[in-house]
Amino acid sequence: MTESASDLNQRIAERVRELRAAKALSLEALAAKSGVSRSMISLIERGESSPTAVVLERLATGLGVMLASLFDAPAAQAPASPVARHADQVQWQDPASGYLRRNISPPGIAQPMQIVEVHFPPGGRVAFETGARDARVHQQVWVLEGAIDITVGEARHQLREGDCLAMQLDQPTMFHNPTRKLARYAVVIATEPA
Repeated sequence: MTESASDLNQRIAERVRELRAAKALSLEALAAKSGVSRSMISLIERGESSPTAVVLERLATGLGVMLASLFDAPAAQAPASPVARHADQVQWQDPASGYLRRNISPPGIAQPMQIVEVHFPPGGRVAFETGARDARVHQQVWVLEGAIDITVGEARHQLREGDCLAMQLDQPTMFHNPTRKLARYAVVIATEPA
């Protein structure tokens, strides 16, 4: 789905507000759980900020949801369908690293897994301070084109086209495209209760 950055910021704003209200969290409580300042959360909830992937991942962790769910339409606007048409799949670009993320899985369908496609620019780098979560999160990264280096904790994995890495999101993770060419990969994310 081709939405402007301001439309996506508004969608993210509505989802963060909705998820925070559903968990009965104040701005202060979410700030404490996520490590994102109260003022930044307030800016995001008003659609006045273009948050980075790192900030969104922290918020998602604090809200007990996957990052992909922050791009879903608010529950009142999202009729659930088992099919996600290509034209309707939300794309978002991280303002810090430039990576482009497309949510492939149908939104609003209760399943323990999600699929995301990422286009990672040459030389791009993003580091997530992933730590303990309310649920176990497993992720597999399948390189469709190019190369990507992924560091999970202290272990560095150099992946090339066709390679697949399985990992659990319970420690800091860094993605880096060490080449001068775009890297494209699919991410399958599965959750299970802790």
